[in-house]
Amino acid sequence: MIDKFKSAFKEEAFELLSNLEDIFLELESHPLDLELINAAFRAIHTVKGSSGMFGYDTISAFTHEVETALDHCRDGTLSVTTELIGLTLKARDHIRRLLDFEEPVPGEIIAEGEALLARLLAYIAKAGPEAMASAPAATAATPNGKEASAKKAGNAPAPVPGESETYRVRFRPKSGIFRDGTKVLNLLEEISGLGQAENYPDTSMIPELDSLDPESCYCTWDSVLTTTGGENEIHDVFIFVADQAEIGIERIDIASRINPGAGTKRLGEILVERGAVSGEALREALSSQKRLGEVLVEKHIVSKPQIESALMEQEHLKKVHERGEGVAATIRVASDKLDALVDLVGELVTLQARLQQTALGLKDAAISSITEQFERLISQLRDNTMSIRMLPIGSTFNKFRRVVRDLSSELGKEAELVAEGADTELDKTVIERLGDPLVHIIRNSLDHGIELPEAREKAGKSRMGTIKLAAKHSGASVLIQVSDDGRGLDRDAIRNKAIERGLLQPGQELQDKELYNLIFEPNFSTAKVITTVSGRGVGMDVVKREIDLLGGSVQLDTARGKGMTVTLKIPLTLAIIDGLLVRIDREFFVIPLSSVDGCIEMTKTELSTRGERRIIEYRGELVPYVSLRKHFDSSGEEPGIEQIVIATAHDARVGFVVDQVVGDYQTVIKPLGRMFRDVEGISGATILGDGTVALVLDVNRLASMVQREAGRKLAAGA
Repeated sequence: MIDKFKSAFKEEAFELLSNLEDIFLELESHPLDLELINAAFRAIHTVKGSSGMFGYDTISAFTHEVETALDHCRDGTLSVTTELIGLTLKARDHIRRLLDFEEPVPGEIIAEGEALLARLLAYIAKAGPEAMASAPAATAATPNGKEASAKKAGNAPAPVPGESETYRVRFRPKSGIFRDGTKVLNLLEEISGLGQAENYPDTSMIPELDSLDPESCYCTWDSVLTTTGGENEIHDVFIFVADQAEIGIERIDIASRINPGAGTKRLGEILVERGAVSGEALREALSSQKRLGEVLVEKHIVSKPQIESALMEQEHLKKVHERGEGVAATIRVASDKLDALVDLVGELVTLQARLQQTALGLKDAAISSITEQFERLISQLRDNTMSIRMLPIGSTFNKFRRVVRDLSSELGKEAELVAEGADTELDKTVIERLGDPLVHIIRNSLDHGIELPEAREKAGKSRMGTIKLAAKHSGASVLIQVSDDGRGLDRDAIRNKAIERGLLQPGQELQDKELYNLIFEPNFSTAKVITTVSGRGVGMDVVKREIDLLGGSVQLDTARGKGMTVTLKIPLTLAIIDGLLVRIDREFFVIPLSSVDGCIEMTKTELSTRGERRIIEYRGELVPYVSLRKHFDSSGEEPGIEQIVIATAHDARVGFVVDQVVGDYQTVIKPLGRMFRDVEGISGATILGDGTVALVLDVNRLASMVQREAGRKLAAGA
């Protein structure tokens, strides 16, 4: 049983650390944002408490020191700088690594953590002497309340996951509370650190400046807090100021929890609960045509601050209500269970095809009707199942901010990552396989594209380079673009390297697009020096290979001195697709329907008269074609009339000559065995209704083959 809880803890910790990385990177751009600092503190505090609860003492001890540094940032004794963010990111990475070990952790890993903490403490001593000076006070019980409660929070276990409660907290400090050194705002920060909180200050009692006593407190505060901690935890925040203030803590019953169909509370209901207005006065005010708040203030039943505080509570309860409904509608499911579900749906799709084939043979009206209904239900089940596996691609985009930050620092460059279309959804399997290609593209943009700050200034650009990562839907595919505003590709350098590698002859000319595509060749690099980032020619060839395996395509656009854009076209899913079933002799093939543009018929005589040209006219455009019968060396007699399927690949049209177009077919893609994995032009297989195996064509690879063949013939003719 404990292993189950440990697994849940690790899953939550991984999610918190992922969010923590995003928070730190955002904090680097907005170092004065107290909300981000508090969010980072809460995340690290939760990891610390939970790790101690489940026996991960090394993690608990390490995160305690990181938490202390963030606490100094919260109280303003330590500034958020790039160096501090770098250290905290390394600390986050170390915590992530510690999660891979059970206690006791190996000594060398502990030593790495101690060395990192030494660097962090040395930085705090140098950059925040006030923080170091105040550190011993954190262990003393002072009337301030801030330090004592921080110590308590550090040692307390994390709240047990469960239903959160919402409390109304009234803090009415006495006028002399400042005289003994109490920091009132720190207490409010502690309240905010317990969960989701809204604080409203009532400043109506502050006198004119000439009557103001700077050592007196004139403000009172109303807070609304939603937390998984109990009422005692809120009381503990004010434990050292209980005799210097009036403290009121009241649990709020949320109507939506009792009655899910109910909305959030009305303003009048909140005011009655607070005791600010009687039920009779409320009914009288509601009979007026004016707004309730205006009537109550005009009749001096309540003050304007009381109305504003109640409105703040109403807004908070509305957020809690909306979030609660969202949580109730969401569950977390292990990815392997989703994979198993997709496999089962795939088997049902195959079974449905067999049933349809059988029904056609029987020619029974009742069975045909059942088959049609079954097909419709299977189609809906397939669509719903695939939608479950769809994830926003932003979950992948976020990690590249760290890549850009670390690599630009290593290269001595200044660059930022801008993301667009992060909510574009893609199959989780596709997203997982996109990680490496995108990393290589971004590293290439930083190393070869973005110039050094001084060089950018000379070229009239800003010192800060920009890498833009964008995604959008395009039919049954997703377009992902990685663009930079760097120097662009060097045509001469690529050409010289291609000649050196024997990929080009000295006098051979290529169009720009063909020349630039040479950077996808294995071991091709224009870097003059081998570094930890580039020079070995491993990178862009990996991109091409992985995208080809995904059934996608890569396109380059560049302008000298202005930058480069790499566009990836990726299918939405790899599991079940709509295809066009075609036949060659007695063999069947499937062409992805998303690539098909149209079909035309050509007689055997018309095709033979074209000789070696292999070009047809289609909608006013000359389109190259390939005979699949010849490509796959199929036997049997050619039919008198053949059909050409026009497909789009690499943003160009290409034709595939087949014996017959059977029709559309819902295709469950099965991976090929090791023996057939390297067969050019085949991406997988599927099982037809009668049990026959049909091969799924890789349109992009077949198109590349046609282009290469046309290029060779053109060169031979020249």
